[in-house]
Amino acid sequence: MRLIIQDNHKLTSKWVANYIARKINLAEPTAEKPFVMGLPTGSSPIGTYCELILLYEKGKVSFRHVVTFNMDEYVGIPKDHPQSYHTFMWNNLFSKIDILPENVNILNGNALDIKAECQAYEDKIQAIGGIDLFLGGIGPDGHLAFNEPGSSLASRTRDKELNYDTKVANSRFFENDISKVPNSSLTVGIATVMAAREVVIIVNGYNKALALQHAVEEGVNHMWTISALQLHPRGMIVCDEPATYELKVGTYKHFKDIEKNNLEPDNLLTSSLIW
Repeated sequence: MRLIIQDNHKLTSKWVANYIARKINLAEPTAEKPFVMGLPTGSSPIGTYCELILLYEKGKVSFRHVVTFNMDEYVGIPKDHPQSYHTFMWNNLFSKIDILPENVNILNGNALDIKAECQAYEDKIQAIGGIDLFLGGIGPDGHLAFNEPGSSLASRTRDKELNYDTKVANSRFFENDISKVPNSSLTVGIATVMAAREVVIIVNGYNKALALQHAVEEGVNHMWTISALQLHPRGMIVCDEPATYELKVGTYKHFKDIEKNNLEPDNLLTSSLIW
């Protein structure tokens, strides 16, 4: 596992965006062989999406031959609902870059057959050849997508009831009214994410510090689903300083030292120090 520590969330976002742009450019994607990404919603990736938009506007990267699969979606709210993840992705990224609408894949939380929708999503990922890079964020309890504590590390895309903590956390998007938060979701599974050729996780803020500590220093545990990243051959976490608060000093210094040549985000677009 790689751990990239940046001074603040703005630099974290810039680092991740430049890394993604570099990966896309190196892949030289085409219509026949696109670069395939998994994408998250929530507050963690917004800064990265803003930086990717800037890179696109500067002509540093194109998304024309990028195919995306989003992590999750609520069940039972309209596609055009202000808090649907369809709306989130189009407002925060897709409408501002040159991605083709037919290359965007987001789970349908209003499908007549939810289980068939989930299986079709998995089948489509397999049919395109798998995901090249899965980007993610985590919750304070270490959950990845809607794979809350206790989720199987072998899970695949499925419907998932949301626990009370998640609904409370997400109620800020629903006028702070927990009764307005959907009770269930569709989500990729931990095994779906881990099947990607590369996984990059954004961790920001002091409230994520305990989750980062479990991800990096503790063992693999289904109560902290982010810890499954330890088993991935190309798993990377990019975090800010506040998120490192619970790490041992030795752990912090170890990763700062071995990644000291890889910390400047502006160098990533041309750097050879990349997976």
